[in-house]
Amino acid sequence: MNTNSPSNMVRDAVPAMQKASDDMMNSAGKAIESTREHANQALDRAESKVRELRGSVDPMVEMLATKAQKMARQSLDMASEAKERAEKSFKHAADATTRYVSEQPMRSVLIAAAVGAAVALLVSSSRNRNHNHNRY
Repeated sequence: MNTNSPSNMVRDAVPAMQKASDDMMNSAGKAIESTREHANQALDRAESKVRELRGSVDPMVEMLATKAQKMARQSLDMASEAKERAEKSFKHAADATTRYVSEQPMRSVLIAAAVGAAVALLVSSSRNRNHNHNRY
C-alpha cells in the first residue's frame, strides 16, 4: 500500500488543519481580548478626563453664581439708595412748596389759576385738532 495515498494525506493533514484552526482561534481570541483591554483603557482615560473637567467646571459655575448674586445685591442697594434720594428730594420740594404757599397765598392762587388755564387751553386745543383731523 502506498502511504502517500490521498486518504492518508487527508488523514495526516486533518490534525495539522485542526492545529492551524485552533491557533487561529487562539490568535483571534487574543486579538479580541487585546482590543477589549485597549478599549477599556481608553474609556477609563476618557472617564478620568470627564471627571477632571467636571471638577474644574463646578468651581467656575460656583464663582459665576457668586458674582451674579453680588451684582444683584449691589443693584438692589443702588436702587434703594436712588429711592431714598428721590424721596428726600420730593420731600424737600413739597416742603418748599408748602412754605411758599403759606408765605405767598395770593400769588400761589394766581399761579395755580394760570397753570390750570394753560392746561385747559392745551387740552381744548388738542381736542379741536383731533376733531378737525378726523373730519378729513
